[in-house]
Amino acid sequence: MKKKYLLSVCFLWLSTLLMNAQNTKIDSLLLVLSKTRNDIDKAQLLNAVADQYKTSDPKLMLNYANKALALAKKIDFKLAEGNALLNIGNANIISGNYSVALQSFTEAQHLFETFENKTIEKQQGLAKALGSIGIVFSEQSNYSKALQYYLKAVKIYEQLKDEEKCAKLYNNIGIVYTSQASDFKALTYFVKAQKIQEKRNDANIGITYTNIGNGYLKQKNLPKAFDYYTKAKSSFDKHPNPRALGEWHNNVGLYYKSANQPEKAIESWNAAIKTFKTIDDKFGVADSYIYLSQLFLEQNKLAMAMQNAKNSLNLAKVSNVLEQIVISEKLLSDIYSKQNNLPLAFQHFKSYSQAKDSLTNEEHIRRSVEEELSFDFEKREAIQQKEIEKKEVLLQEQSKQSKMELFFAAIFGLLLFGIGFLIYSRIQLKKNLTLQKELAEYEQKALHLQMNPHFVFNCLGSISSFIVQNGTDSAIKYLSKFSKLMRLTLEYSKESLIPIDREIESLQNYLELEQLRFNNKFTFSIYKSDAIEDDLALPPLLLQPFIENAIIHGVIPKKEIGSIAVRFTIEKDSLLCTVEDNGVGFQQSQAAKVNSVVAHKSMALDITKKRLEMIESTTKQKTNFTIEEVKSDNEIKGTKVVLNLPIQYLSNKP
Repeated sequence: MKKKYLLSVCFLWLSTLLMNAQNTKIDSLLLVLSKTRNDIDKAQLLNAVADQYKTSDPKLMLNYANKALALAKKIDFKLAEGNALLNIGNANIISGNYSVALQSFTEAQHLFETFENKTIEKQQGLAKALGSIGIVFSEQSNYSKALQYYLKAVKIYEQLKDEEKCAKLYNNIGIVYTSQASDFKALTYFVKAQKIQEKRNDANIGITYTNIGNGYLKQKNLPKAFDYYTKAKSSFDKHPNPRALGEWHNNVGLYYKSANQPEKAIESWNAAIKTFKTIDDKFGVADSYIYLSQLFLEQNKLAMAMQNAKNSLNLAKVSNVLEQIVISEKLLSDIYSKQNNLPLAFQHFKSYSQAKDSLTNEEHIRRSVEEELSFDFEKREAIQQKEIEKKEVLLQEQSKQSKMELFFAAIFGLLLFGIGFLIYSRIQLKKNLTLQKELAEYEQKALHLQMNPHFVFNCLGSISSFIVQNGTDSAIKYLSKFSKLMRLTLEYSKESLIPIDREIESLQNYLELEQLRFNNKFTFSIYKSDAIEDDLALPPLLLQPFIENAIIHGVIPKKEIGSIAVRFTIEKDSLLCTVEDNGVGFQQSQAAKVNSVVAHKSMALDITKKRLEMIESTTKQKTNFTIEEVKSDNEIKGTKVVLNLPIQYLSNKP
């Protein structure tokens, strides 16, 4: 069932009293605006009016934000221009126009990044832009990118010590991790938000308590879950929020179901229905009916199960929520099947299948649109980044020129020749150092690009063998996984560093491909230490040659089922990447290569050595790798490869 998460940035429900207060403030701002003649004040007032309309009228919000943008550009008021772009983006998010919203937020981001002076207002604007970009990607279920921008935004707010914004972003980050099934990480951030909200007596802390309770419920820690649900209810009693309270009742119903207290679960879901109806939330009511129908079906109370399933189906059709239609039709089909009413069971099963196909098609269309939007965003971001770099170079050159003019004016005379010679030598040295650094980077990228065709050729050879050995149907499944792996590989083919989670994802896909190819001749595991931060990065395709050797020359020649373990850990200031197998051992595999009839020149290890040398040259830190046999009681148990890499982060990339 589609889960409605309660993001802390999306508290859109307001009481009538609050709306009246808001209208009064808008009227006051408009009155001041009508009397203002100064363009700087006008631009700020237009943005303030636009911001007030964000919970009531997105069209008026967009109208005033566009006026603010036009005036800010006219008078070259960068701060107001950036805030206007943020308001335009927010108006488009509310209207569901994500492509325009993303473009506006990106323009705001680059505008704030190019501010000459690092003021608090500039930092706040940049953090808002980054957080808003994260919201757009989160709404599109692109959680990896959402997380990337949330973490950037929260780092700025932490530096500014803005606890209120930090709490909201901690909640959003927790929800992203929940969507990725990383429940422990999600709880960590929810608890961070909780501590801040408790200290500030935040009215929305009930939502955070509910999120924490849901996390413990997923972990089957029922006492902890109930404790946080109880805290959430106390908060909702003090600060009424019908939508959040309805979700609370639904979640507590799930708690009681897990605790084998069906009567209390039914009581909670009926309370949820009553609460959602007060705000005409058909989605929430339909969810509650589905929960009731599922429980009654499990209890074999077919009449009550059928009534609730019909109620949910009717509401889902009114709201046109395909996911709820799919679940409701399936429930009705199962109920009629238990009643031996096969014609109606078959009729609802057909409706279920049609709705499921429609949902699948809708998701395919949505994903296509999202991928196109993401591609346009990245392309536009790259272009804007180039423009920023050009501006920075121009500003640096202008700054150098001004310094040199002042310098020459101050020392003009007897010291002119000597100082001029020193400046010239310094510039030449800087150019040489820059060229050496760029040369090292280009050599590193060239070696990486050599790995790409090597990797592709090996995979294509695997596909050829797999088709011959396993037939067409299995080959189609193999090709599907191969295409996903190639997409990941090509996506980072020009990057010198990629996030460690994406490298793990690529290795996971590659190992699954090889498992298919060799008919599950081996098992594998990938472990990442909790000490590794989310934005830690490493060069792409660095471990793949060692894993390939472990498979081909280690576990495959072995008669029994082999195993491969890949581990990423932190030791002092280094990232340790370990590939260990229980195969025939390094010496025996080398001997097998020498005696092999097939001539094959392996380039992967040579390229890897050169890449490590380039990394060492660029980072000025030691890198190495070791290959050793694993022994027990003088018996060879396999091979272990350990790469020692410097710790690098995406934020430190040039």
